Amino acid sequence: MNLKLHRPIAFIDLETTGLSVGSDRIVEIAILKVNPDGSRTMREHRVNPEMPISAESTSIHGIINKDVATEPTFKDLAPSLFKFLFDCDLAGYNSNKFDIPMLVEEFFRVGIEFDFQERKMVDVQNVFHKMEQRTLKAAFKFYCGKEIENAHNAAADIEATYEVLEAQLAKYDELESDLDFLSDFSKFQNTADIMGRVVYNEEKQECINFGKHKGTPLEEVFTKEPGYYGWLMNGDFPRSTKKVFSDVMDRVKGKS
Repeated sequence: MNLKLHRPIAFIDLETTGLSVGSDRIVEIAILKVNPDGSRTMREHRVNPEMPISAESTSIHGIINKDVATEPTFKDLAPSLFKFLFDCDLAGYNSNKFDIPMLVEEFFRVGIEFDFQERKMVDVQNVFHKMEQRTLKAAFKFYCGKEIENAHNAAADIEATYEVLEAQLAKYDELESDLDFLSDFSKFQNTADIMGRVVYNEEKQECINFGKHKGTPLEEVFTKEPGYYGWLMNGDFPRSTKKVFSDVMDRVKGKS
């Protein structure tokens, strides 16, 4: 194994009802847990999303509503998944932008605060884009010399993702195998929330990363334009992002 691990790392892949982290739900989850000794444990679950699966999503992963109608809900699975992921760093393919934010949102939705700030996160897609810039299918072909069988099956995709990262570490001498390096390398920005809607500036202040106030510290925005906070909290943002907004507003109120 090329990875140097000090604690387990969980490779996560989700299939969902759609692409909105704030409003869509998980229909399939696969987690490949790799331990420092190289041993591996796979968990795979179909999930009843308690909402319709979009036709666009079904065309990608092939899961239809009746396939998950009698499966457990995320609320049913959440306690055991939370325990399984305890003390794990996180990884996946496009996971920093989608899989991890979606998973964090699902935990928030059932009342479990899944702290990602203390975890290293390795996005294999970001490593790939920085080094070669391809899709997962092409990455698997390029690095592993194989075709993905049953693509867009969560377990097949995440097995391929793990093999790609192992092959990347073997191929590039400049890549270090410890999680500190890989987590930093696979980031494009230092984010305060899991979606990258809020980023830290050089002074470690939380700054809005979109819209008319992009690049402005949240404390400054909320002080000068208090109504903007209400607009943000009513917007279609994940709960984890709204928590950052709320924490900063609490700080602003404490200073007044």
